Amino acid sequence: SNGRSAATRQKQCSAPSPESTASRTMMMPGGRGGGPMLQPQIVLLREGTDTSQGKPQLISNINACQAIVDVVRTTLGPRGMDKLIHDDAGNVTISNDGATLMKQLQIVHPAGKTLVDISMSQDAEVGDGTTSVVLLAGEFLRECKPYIEEGVHPQTIVKAFREACALAVTKLEEISIKLDTQEEGKKREMLEKAAGTSLSSKLVSGQKAFFAKMVVDAVLAIGASQGLDMIGMKKVPGGSLQESLLVEGVAFKKTFSYAGFEQMTKKFAQPKIVLLNVELELKAERDNAEVRVSDVSSYQKVVDAEWEIIYDKLAKIVASGASIVLSRLAIGDLATQYFADRGLFCAGRVQEDDLKRVSRATGASVQTSCNDLNEGVLGKCAQFEERQVGGERYNFFSGCEEATTCTIILRGGAEQFIEEAERSLHDAIMNTRRLITNPSVIAGGGAIEMELSAHLREHSRRIFGKTQLLIAAYAKALEVIPRQVSSNAGMDPTDILNKLRMKHAHGGTWFGVDVVENGICDTFESFVWEATVMKRNALAAATEAACLILSVDETVRNPASEKPDDKNYPAMQGRGRGMGRGRGMGRGRGRGR
Repeated sequence: SNGRSAATRQKQCSAPSPESTASRTMMMPGGRGGGPMLQPQIVLLREGTDTSQGKPQLISNINACQAIVDVVRTTLGPRGMDKLIHDDAGNVTISNDGATLMKQLQIVHPAGKTLVDISMSQDAEVGDGTTSVVLLAGEFLRECKPYIEEGVHPQTIVKAFREACALAVTKLEEISIKLDTQEEGKKREMLEKAAGTSLSSKLVSGQKAFFAKMVVDAVLAIGASQGLDMIGMKKVPGGSLQESLLVEGVAFKKTFSYAGFEQMTKKFAQPKIVLLNVELELKAERDNAEVRVSDVSSYQKVVDAEWEIIYDKLAKIVASGASIVLSRLAIGDLATQYFADRGLFCAGRVQEDDLKRVSRATGASVQTSCNDLNEGVLGKCAQFEERQVGGERYNFFSGCEEATTCTIILRGGAEQFIEEAERSLHDAIMNTRRLITNPSVIAGGGAIEMELSAHLREHSRRIFGKTQLLIAAYAKALEVIPRQVSSNAGMDPTDILNKLRMKHAHGGTWFGVDVVENGICDTFESFVWEATVMKRNALAAATEAACLILSVDETVRNPASEKPDDKNYPAMQGRGRGMGRGRGMGRGRGRGR
């Protein structure tokens, strides 16, 4: 029985079933039998869809990120180069700020946009370290690329990188220098040193001591409770950078004015201020009204009524006791002369952000009507004055008691230069504000990266498996900061890194790149200080970006979906009807666009 069943099984295995034979030898078109035919293709995605997946796709994404990193690589450090970006509209931007460059480059690669996002988030969160975060993310990807090519699973790398990031952040917190215990004088000195470090890699590095003091004064003036919008920045072309000044209070450029403006009083002590969102000028009748009259006297009544309305508004403003009238809308020649005759100062078309700062600083509330202007809605300040700054006139409100505010007036030659100075000061202000909120510092110049790299290498020797290699790769990637800083300063990166590795192996925690003497030095002693929160945020953001790109193994792109849908845009199809280049609105002869 066993022999027969074995034979039966063999026969069943060797003889194909009629169904399988039928499925393999399908009838060819025309009824003739043919050889085996391929299975019909399953159409899952729309026609024209491009799909890339697997290891080649991952390598392609890493290469795209490398190309982006290479653009901003040379801008790092005190000796970093600037980039000139000329856009379609003809605007020229000269900058070495990482976030500005990433935004202006208009990157379209989907994986590359991740680097733009982390740079922008670093700029919004901390304000400084935007180039470092892009460089770190790119270097993490560069170091793990060989492991991807050798077949290591991306999730293994992601897990190891996250573990390495957690170890690095823990070590960072351990060795950071806390400012809480320092007295007020030392705290201010430390803030100035950190602001100077932030400015040293910018275009204004030559005047970093001058601007660092200005930045700290501005940040301490508004305090931690006020928003960053309470620090205004105004640009006045001409003069030198050293002529820039910090005004304690609100300052804004003189607005467009009519005849009668020069007769106004330009200086007040203890003035009352009224803020309006009201138009104080006569409008021509044809612009906004149709008047049908039977005789000339009726028309005169209409004109008189308009004059009465505006005179009533002006009389109420004067009766309120206000000395200064600011409006977001126009103040016409009639109102200007009226106020000048009564010893008031007025300015129309004031920008909204300036009006908001005046409102918060003086306690005045913006009114949309001239009725019921009482003491409660008026603002106060110690002094108002109009002064000449370069070729422009500025209105200064100082001694505001309701809220502390300040304005930085920047001077300089070229317009692009002043704009870059503004971006540099913005980074330093953000960094200093973060330092007040999280008062701890670390040494810059690549010292902290070398110390974290040495710590992670030491840790990797105590573990086994693939994780050991991957954490060592993460440690090596951290060395990109000192390597690039030294390279941009014209030094030999290999020589500098060897010296730094030796120092950190023997306990030299704060040794970093010395770009002044072209060597290495204790950067903490040299006052190259950075905020701990900036480095912590940069490490976390760069690691997350690298892990995100490593997690993507397929890209689906459909070019057809980027075009307008024919069903929704019938005029797009062939011959247009009225929408083409035809004559008039009838049947056009041109092609639809």
